[in-house]
Parts: sequence; C-alpha cells; structure tokens
Amino acid sequence: MIAEIITIGDEILIGQTIDTNSAWLSQELNKLGVRVSRVTTVADEGEEIKKALTEAHSRVDLVIMTGGLGPTNDDITKITLTEYFQDELVLHDEVLEGINSYFTSKGKAMLPMNRDQALLPSEAKIVRNFKGTASGMWFEKQGKVAISMPGVPYEMKHLMVTGFLDMIAEYFETSSVFHFTVMTFGEGESFIADRIQDWERSLAQEDVKLAYLPSLGTVKMRLSAFGEDKSVLEEKVMRKAAELERLIPELVYGYNEETLSEVVGRLLFKNNRTIATAESCTGGYIAHLLTTVPGSSRYYEGSFCTYSYKSKSEILDVDAQMIIDQGAVSQDVVESMANGVFIHFDTDYSIAVSGIAGPEGGTEDKPVGTVWMSVGTKDKLVTKCYHFGRNRKNNIRMTAYTALNELRKQLLEL
Repeated sequence: MIAEIITIGDEILIGQTIDTNSAWLSQELNKLGVRVSRVTTVADEGEEIKKALTEAHSRVDLVIMTGGLGPTNDDITKITLTEYFQDELVLHDEVLEGINSYFTSKGKAMLPMNRDQALLPSEAKIVRNFKGTASGMWFEKQGKVAISMPGVPYEMKHLMVTGFLDMIAEYFETSSVFHFTVMTFGEGESFIADRIQDWERSLAQEDVKLAYLPSLGTVKMRLSAFGEDKSVLEEKVMRKAAELERLIPELVYGYNEETLSEVVGRLLFKNNRTIATAESCTGGYIAHLLTTVPGSSRYYEGSFCTYSYKSKSEILDVDAQMIIDQGAVSQDVVESMANGVFIHFDTDYSIAVSGIAGPEGGTEDKPVGTVWMSVGTKDKLVTKCYHFGRNRKNNIRMTAYTALNELRKQLLEL
C-alpha cells in the first residue's frame, strides 16, 4: 500500500515554516504498512492544489493533505476541495457547537469567520478536532481517498490518532511491517558497510532491508521487513540485528532513536555512579545533553563552564603557568580540569574538554577543530586529542557526543 502527502502553504515554500508534519505522518503510516512514496508542497492556490491532487491520485489510492484550513481568507483548501469533489458546504451543528465551546473555554467570543469553519462538504466524512477549530475531512471518489487536515502539528496529530489512522486501516488492505533501528557512533557509513558486507549480503535471503541513515557522528541502521505475519517479521529482524551487533559491538550504543545521553544516564543509574563535567569549548553543552534526560539528578552532580584561562585556574585549580606554557588546549590542562572536577564534586566519573571550536583561533600545530578530552575515574583517566573540522557548531556537538560515547564505553568496559 502506497500513499502520497501534499503539504499546502506559502509559508513552507518560502522557508518560513519547516514541514515537520510529513515526517511524523510517514512514520505513523509506515506502522500501518502504508509506505509514503512522495511528498509534495504547493502554494495556497486553488489550481495548484487541484493539480497536485489529480497527479497524486493518478499514482496512488491514498493522499493525505495538510494546511490551508484556517479561518482567514488565505486558507482556501476547504473551498478548493469542495469544488474538486463537486460538493457543497453545509453547516454541521455538532461541529459549530464544538467550536463555540472551544472559544467559551478560552473566555473569547466566536467570530463569524470561526462560525464558517463549521461549514463543511456534505459528502465528506468529518473527524472532529478537539484541539482547535478546523475539522478533518475524508473524501472518497472512485475508490480513491483524500484526507485533509489542518497544518498545525498538534491538531494534525490529534486528528490522525483519534480518527484517520483507524479509518485508513479499515478501508485499505495493508500488510504488516516491522522496523528496528540499531544506533551507532564513531564510524562513517562506508567504513561500517565495509566491515559488515558479508552480513549485509545475507539480508536478501531473509527479505530484510537495510537503510543507512547518517548524521553527525552517528549512523542509524534501520532493518525492515514486510509481510503478513508480524511475529515472523519481528523474529527475523531481531535475529539479524543481534548478528549485526556482534560484528560491531563497540559502535552500537542503542536502539530505535535512543540518544547517547539517555543510554549513558541509564548506565550511570544502573551502576550507581555519578558524573560531573568541566567544559571549555562546549560551553555547557555536555551538561545540557545530560540534563535533557528525566531523572538525571540521580547521577548528575553539576558542571563548571571554565571558558577563560582565569576561570580554569581560579575554579578548577589548574596551574596558571601550565596554561601559559602548554596552552589551554593540551593534555596536561584537560587532565588537570578533570581532576578539579573530582576535588569539587567528588563524583565517580569526570569529563573535561578544551578545544578550538573555530572558526578562528587555530594555529599551525593546533588547527581549528582540535579538542583535548579527558574522561574517566580518579584512578584512570582516558585522555585523547581529536581533530573534528572547521564548523563551530559541529565541533561543539561532536565534542559532546564523543565525550558521552567514551563514558559509555568505560561504563560497559568496552
């Protein structure tokens, strides 16, 4: 079963709004066994909407549309679709009552333009919107379906979850699908592919598909299988995932969108260990990642953001002459920072980083992207020098991710 998505809105085309709806819709449809083959964005123009829908329905039986259902004059999707399906607008009393209640609950009066949102196509199936005022609409024509929803993400998600997902599952014959994603860090996709090429060739015998999804420092490896019996699909995908992990154990840090900070937090809590950080070039980003995890107070003690020479000396007791002689970006300085963490926080583990994030500040022997990092315990610090690149934001993120990954490996004794 294949579907297409059409997003409607000038604000998307000019880059003012990012289309996050299509990604969420694709994920949810995929769970039903519906594969999205194309996403199209069109302007708030009636003829463009009609043309896009006609072309989409020439290829697939299900088209999902978002956007253009607001109460103002530039929101023309409802009128356009009513014309397209040769229908007429009629007042839905139940919807009108719901809109009125919506405004009453907010202490506001309902305007005439809001009342008009209860005017809906007579032949369409209506899904009530309890998060806003624009209803969802289901159109059918010669066995083909078009769904129209507001572009506001939380309203769209509400309509899909409470109505349209079940309607799609009942109307169309869909096959089962099972996905499992193995999260890796530390190697690029080509290097991983070279290490697992024999295993990857074996996937075809099991009808399992592999997708490499690289991002900064990370490669998501998504295994997928399609068929009728979901339990059979799950068994073979999980078996192949286990084989993969045995081939690259040091690279696999988690599964199904887990973050490094979540995995590290779970390991710290499980082993009853604590962590604190001393950060220079990352400016507190490692601390930010650690504290994005609910319950991080159980293992995270705190951080020092020692950006200047002075703060390194006065807060972490790093020898000032050492900084002058060796530079702040050096092995001895970063190890002294890590030891300063132990003195002040008395944690089980310490992370300390100092580097040249860029785009300026590099030298011939220490170019932009040079980072010294020290991670470990009072008894054993692992200190390494990395060279990440010239992009400041990427350098900050890669430093943080690499530090967390090193901590993960130490907690697992890899």
